[in-house]
Amino acid sequence: MTTKKPGKFAWMARLRVPVLILLTAAALWAGATYVWSDHDLADDTLILVRFLVIGAIGWAVTSLVDLAIHRRMSKLEIDTEDNFEARKSATKLDVMRRVIVVIGAIATLACALVVVPWARQLGVSLLASAGIVGIAVGLAARPVLSNLIAGIQIAFTQPIRIEDAVVVENEWGWIEEIDLFYVVVRLWDRRRLVVPLTYFIEKPFQNWTRKSGTIIGTVYWWLDYRAPVSKMREKLEEIVKTTDLWDGDVVNLQVSETDKMTIQVRALATARTSPRAWDLRCYIREQMINWLQAEHPEAFPRLRARAEVAADEPIAVSSAPQEHEIALGDQSLDGTEPLPEDHPDAKG
Repeated sequence: MTTKKPGKFAWMARLRVPVLILLTAAALWAGATYVWSDHDLADDTLILVRFLVIGAIGWAVTSLVDLAIHRRMSKLEIDTEDNFEARKSATKLDVMRRVIVVIGAIATLACALVVVPWARQLGVSLLASAGIVGIAVGLAARPVLSNLIAGIQIAFTQPIRIEDAVVVENEWGWIEEIDLFYVVVRLWDRRRLVVPLTYFIEKPFQNWTRKSGTIIGTVYWWLDYRAPVSKMREKLEEIVKTTDLWDGDVVNLQVSETDKMTIQVRALATARTSPRAWDLRCYIREQMINWLQAEHPEAFPRLRARAEVAADEPIAVSSAPQEHEIALGDQSLDGTEPLPEDHPDAKG
């Protein structure tokens, strides 16, 4: 995430509308005082003037605070690799900026309505007769308030931060935006997953960069029992030293599982960030497969069959048990060599 730096005169653009409102209020005040002061609309005009002045001042203050936070966020170096503190500050500032805008708008509107007699009386009567209306409004606003409170919790406790690598709903991506009511996760294939804020407070999820960006990448191979594990371990160390994707911390290779026909070999290697860990895993996998194909083709899985022929059978074969080893994809299942393509019976 890169926050665009506001221009030098951005504050002038932010104050354009409030200034226009103030000028309108000044014109109305002058008219009500000097032009139509004896008219019945003079009092209503002065009420409107007070309403507009309060609204313009609240708009200006909230907008300037928003601009100041934007300027602070634009100075954070989020695009660097060692950006833990920057992401932490950006998350707090971004959430608080949105909360301040909402609170400022509500406070401005409330203060402006106070100067309107009929609106003030309406507000007092609504508060006095809360009853069913108050309960209905409270129930309707519960999801909004819960998300707003969750946003404040996230801003201070920070289970997630801007540009954190997370796994949410079995989808892997980065936290792109933390809004007042939802979080936008930028998935690895450029899709966007929109999740309510309360999700990150109430449900478990994976955060791969909670403390640091370093992560262990894993690579698996399913190989024959004759695979040279010790040589593969040496080759793995040789492979990771040829790329700057490896951070020089952890590298290891072990046999992690076995079954009747194959063994599972697992390699571990660390990288500074999750995208680099993905690239490192792909690099290790490809290089190891190329090496096994060239140096140890016997390491790939094979089917083994055992055939026994009775001694009294009238065929010219040995009566001893025979074992056939079939490399997958090289021979037919009965152990015979495949027929050439131009053989008359090849298509039969």
